[in-house]
Amino acid sequence: MRKSFFVGYTIFVLFCSNLQAQKAFFESEKGNKENVMSSAYWEFWNDKAQAEIDENIEKHRKTDVTIKLDQIPPGTNIQIEQISHSFLFGGNIFLFGDFKTPEQNEKYENTFGTLFNAATVPFYWKTLEPVQGKPRYEAGSSYEYRRPPIDPIVDFCESRGINMNGHAIIYGMRRWGHPEWIPENRKKMEKYFEAHIKELAGRYRDKIQRWDVVNEPTDQANRGIMPDDYTYKSFIWAMKYFPSSVFLNINDSDMHWEMTLYRRYLEIVRNLIDRGVRIDQVGLQMHIFNPDESRRIAQGADILTPEKIYERLDYMSDAARPIHVSEVTVSAPDETEKGEAIQAEITRNLYRLWFSYPTVMGITWWNIVDGGAAPGEPSLSGIYNKEMQPKIVYDTLDQLINHEWKTKLIIKTDKDGLLKFRGFRGKYRVDWKDKSGRKQSLELNIE
Repeated sequence: MRKSFFVGYTIFVLFCSNLQAQKAFFESEKGNKENVMSSAYWEFWNDKAQAEIDENIEKHRKTDVTIKLDQIPPGTNIQIEQISHSFLFGGNIFLFGDFKTPEQNEKYENTFGTLFNAATVPFYWKTLEPVQGKPRYEAGSSYEYRRPPIDPIVDFCESRGINMNGHAIIYGMRRWGHPEWIPENRKKMEKYFEAHIKELAGRYRDKIQRWDVVNEPTDQANRGIMPDDYTYKSFIWAMKYFPSSVFLNINDSDMHWEMTLYRRYLEIVRNLIDRGVRIDQVGLQMHIFNPDESRRIAQGADILTPEKIYERLDYMSDAARPIHVSEVTVSAPDETEKGEAIQAEITRNLYRLWFSYPTVMGITWWNIVDGGAAPGEPSLSGIYNKEMQPKIVYDTLDQLINHEWKTKLIIKTDKDGLLKFRGFRGKYRVDWKDKSGRKQSLELNIE
């Protein structure tokens, strides 16, 4: 029980995890959907799979709530509206300020706060500090594609209440990782790595809530020279310099991976934890980079099916850490309306499954604008087209995040003055009129 006070009223919020009546069964205009996705696709994402997802969303993402408002007569109408999620829905913010017009930049920015409540901020060291001792933190720093200066992004996200993920402090792939001026010597590298981590911790401290301390360490043998045991050392330095309030995360894998690679990733995570490393969240990625793969999925290929996704989520849950679905790419097969609809339907089912899974704490879309990906990555993987017009997938995500998965009710107090409802976890506003007819309001967090 949580107790707090607001304008003379005593508020009690009680939580219960018992599952009540199952959410309305999966509704679809089957004929219309089969014009987009084949019957073979729906054999994987069938009614039973959809019902299980619905049941788990109800069980894991909602809670029973009782609120007592003192001095409120029984039968008073109370408006209850969820205004934000506890669950993190994010996107990378790599194109901040990079559009041709102020209107396009504003539309891009407004995605964070209206659709997404979280942002992945680019901290790739190679472009953050291309010249030793001259990092690109401040506004007006030299231009780098998909790597805007950091400070304006942090200020913007703070102004909107956007949860931030710093990505990534150390990245073993030389193409994206550390600068060219770092010596090609395992031992000499170490002092630079530690100094870099210390500098980021000193500059941003707890302004950025989460950090991918090490990105993609599993296949390091094929990615270039790094300090011996660098993943462990990087976390030790992060633990030393960052405040304890900051989440320290590891990020790797793809949901396409064979289980042998998942076993290796889990071994790395467990080994670090056993050696005293603080890993707060584990990142899992899912990139459909090839537009033709989306077409084959729509045709019913045995790719990224519920069974395969559950297998990987279940396996990585053995790390006993929350899972961040940290990088999501779903390419449209083409620029036709049907191509956009395929992208949207794949996205809808994946997001529903991930949101239903108990240990997943957030989902981050990777490149939110067509043509805004890294070189060699697909150009049709955005939720906006190149002119910043929303695609069908944008509407799909908006419907899920801002409507289907948000609680909005008008209910009456019972004979004891209690409000009882079941709602999604997050921040709420409660509005009512007191005995004299004056409007009253309060905000509370339901976790």
